[in-house]
Amino acid sequence: MGKIKRVAVLTSGGDAPGMNAAVRAVTRAAINNNMEVYGIMRGYEGMINGEFKKLESRDVSGIIQKGGTILKTARSARFRTPEGRKEAYENLSRHEIDAVVVIGGDGSFTGASIMSQEFNIPCVGIPGTIDNDLFGTDYTIGYDTALNTVVEAVDKIRDTASSHNRIFFVEVMGREAGFVALESGIATGAEVIMIPEVKDQLKELREFLSKRAKSNKSSIIMVAEGDDEGGAIELSQKVQPEFPQFDIRVTILGHIQRGGSPTCYDRVSASRMGVAAIEALLDDQKSIMIGLVNGQISHVPLNKTVKAHKHVRKNYLDVAHILAM
Repeated sequence: MGKIKRVAVLTSGGDAPGMNAAVRAVTRAAINNNMEVYGIMRGYEGMINGEFKKLESRDVSGIIQKGGTILKTARSARFRTPEGRKEAYENLSRHEIDAVVVIGGDGSFTGASIMSQEFNIPCVGIPGTIDNDLFGTDYTIGYDTALNTVVEAVDKIRDTASSHNRIFFVEVMGREAGFVALESGIATGAEVIMIPEVKDQLKELREFLSKRAKSNKSSIIMVAEGDDEGGAIELSQKVQPEFPQFDIRVTILGHIQRGGSPTCYDRVSASRMGVAAIEALLDDQKSIMIGLVNGQISHVPLNKTVKAHKHVRKNYLDVAHILAM
């Protein structure tokens, strides 16, 4: 592979706090190494449509504290087709792009891996998703901010729950992974935490509610949206007829978990990963994801991170079980 002179950066999939910090780091690290940088608007859809914008250092000033992404993001059905990827690659060639940095989740990395194989163009991924569900990294950009958003919201809900002796089912994001529910559940003292990774929890919920009937205490039931037994609304409807004496309420936190100014940890981690992405390209790395393992930068093959499954930590499950008394 020849010397990389021009690199493109895009954000794809769901937005996550800290994406802007990563864009800033990629841009300035590339410029520091005498590369030209192009931002691609609206992810892979923008790559197909030719929405390229040259980025200078001043273009990424004052964005590190902002949530969302200045490059916008979109999902692209066309990029899933060979014809769409060919059109995207032709636009990369037209702009003389030598390598692409993709900030996103597993769907984004699947696309990057396929394109890298089809057209032999170096692609480096930076994990940006609040779900923290990517294999090969302890941490994904946006996860810490999302956790803090959930904790702040649930702390406020707890005040009302305590005042009225209510049971609140609180639903958080996590269609296929329970990282947000598990860690925020521990942090907020949730009495029950229901996540997709643990099966047959409805029995455990019923047992808890039976015990709770004797104490008449307020309670928080934390539910990942992808739980096998259903979301917060479905779960509350299943148990309410069995426990008519309880005042049960449901709160779905929804997209407030995605937004907001990124935490210090998200900003620093995104900055480290952005610089590491450019360093990886300079080191002739191709089709990898930048990860953080035990606080250190790591490189993981893109095809491995999209195929392998990341498990929640068993010791966290043990802690949650011990403390939920």
